[in-house]
Amino acid sequence: MLPFRVGEPDKPAQDFFSSSMASPKKKLQGLVAATITPMTEHGEINFSVIGRYVDYLVEEQGVKNIFVNGTTGEGLSLSISERCRVAEEWVTEGRNKLDQIVIHVGALSLKESQELAQHAAKIGADGIAVIAPFFLQPWNKDVLINFLKEVAAAAPALPFYYYHIPALTGVKIRAEELLDGIQDKIPTFQGLKFSDTDLLDFGQCVDQNRQQQFAFLFGVDEQLLSALVMGATGAVGSTYNYLGKKTNQMLEAFERKDFSSALNHQV
Repeated sequence: MLPFRVGEPDKPAQDFFSSSMASPKKKLQGLVAATITPMTEHGEINFSVIGRYVDYLVEEQGVKNIFVNGTTGEGLSLSISERCRVAEEWVTEGRNKLDQIVIHVGALSLKESQELAQHAAKIGADGIAVIAPFFLQPWNKDVLINFLKEVAAAAPALPFYYYHIPALTGVKIRAEELLDGIQDKIPTFQGLKFSDTDLLDFGQCVDQNRQQQFAFLFGVDEQLLSALVMGATGAVGSTYNYLGKKTNQMLEAFERKDFSSALNHQV
């Protein structure tokens, strides 16, 4: 049996990927849509459609968790004020509809990242995530953890997730190495979004941290089935905006051990 429960067909999969992980707030479970930031033809953020976007995710795709201002949302291309307003709108429109709203607060500036973390806590987000700073890159695990620790400390009531995406950051510190003893430095650490194709590193993350029961959120959508075999406990991705229902069917087939059907849904 998998360590999680699949929702019934045609119903939201909010119960999927259940975990016994203790968390300051609700558990992050189910597919997580990496949201697009809607824009007008003039390059302004189109806040007016976010309410309908929420309804579409919940009602049409069965997805009730979102990851805001990440890569798909082009968060690092927005100003700090724009990122704050986008986060506010998703939290406002998602209230009583979405289960989890995780805000990506990573930035090149530590102070800006801390400001975004504090803002996420203030508006009632359910968690924060941070990528590695990628211009003046951390050169070893300790330097990276020190940066992450300072951001997490700015929002001590929120679960903290590391966003591992080395293809874009250029930071090649293995996630498995980073996770070793991380809760001693970052008590609010709850897991990572693993957006890399190195399944060996991912599998070692899972295998060596079973006692901590972290959330292992896989972020390469086209490899999700392989990641499930390696022990993924969740998934964050852009395609769940429009393929959430189909992906839920793949997850259900995987739990039934109907691997042929699961593979058909994956491809």
